[in-house]
Amino acid sequence: MKLLKLVPDNTNIHFLRWRVPFYVISMILMAASLTLVFTRGLNLGVDFIGGQMIRVTFERTATAPVAELREDIARLGYGEPIIQQFGKPHEVSIRMKLPEGAGSDPGLADSMARKITATIKAEHADARIDGVDSVSGKVSGELFKTGMQALLAAMVAISIYIWVRFEWQFGIGALFALVHDVTLTLGLFALTQMEFDLNIVAALLTLIGYSLNDTIVVYDRIRENMKKFRRMQIPELLDLSVNETLSRTIVTSLSMLITLGALLALGPNVIFGFTAAITLGIFVGTYSSIYMAAPILIWLKVSPDSFVQKETELDRQERLAREQG
Repeated sequence: MKLLKLVPDNTNIHFLRWRVPFYVISMILMAASLTLVFTRGLNLGVDFIGGQMIRVTFERTATAPVAELREDIARLGYGEPIIQQFGKPHEVSIRMKLPEGAGSDPGLADSMARKITATIKAEHADARIDGVDSVSGKVSGELFKTGMQALLAAMVAISIYIWVRFEWQFGIGALFALVHDVTLTLGLFALTQMEFDLNIVAALLTLIGYSLNDTIVVYDRIRENMKKFRRMQIPELLDLSVNETLSRTIVTSLSMLITLGALLALGPNVIFGFTAAITLGIFVGTYSSIYMAAPILIWLKVSPDSFVQKETELDRQERLAREQG
């Protein structure tokens, strides 16, 4: 049986021909994303701005009535609750942002918790309140700071690894591609105002790993071809390397996008932001490996003989002596 090939063996797409227009588009999108982040801001979740978590167990039902709970609580006017399964199917956690003014008047948060728990008990006779926990704004701010530091540390560590694994030019290219991917994803959340919480930080770390994996595959092939084709011009060599890894890139990205598409369409609302972040990350990660990480090597003056050890005068004399002997 003949195997299906999504990309023919003789594929020769001139990706690098369009490197300048795509770089300009990417820079515009990055600038727009940063502008949105600094003007509109991110819709930070309970993890980052503080709030309350109420744990509820439904003693006479096998599955918690999540949809009804969400409607009951939303009617109170405190905003949209985040309801997740907490342990067994009949156990849930309800997370709420702190009401305005709760920082100066802690009684507002207590009043909100009492109204929510009273509503739950009134509407659901078998509901048992297992606990009410509060997350202060100070702790949440530390979580946000730590999460951003984790993202930055991951990107720097990855760049250092590629620098050691390849050369410094490759490290700069990988770091720029990662900054591009993270910036566009943050721009999506600033534009749509989807909730940004610790789950999204985990999604960003995941897409950083994916983008790095794809970039390393392309870089490794570039390095191999630089050893094989010393006289080939660098744009043609980069095109060749990208085309040779294109089949792997498309198959990997497509298989992940099929799964993520199913999650976006049929998955629970709780993980929608997480799934959306990774879905966009697959697109921009694949794009950046081709149009960000590869072309930047041209502007960094990389050529097929850039990393060939230069012959010193002593080496030349020894070589001539061996040839004459």
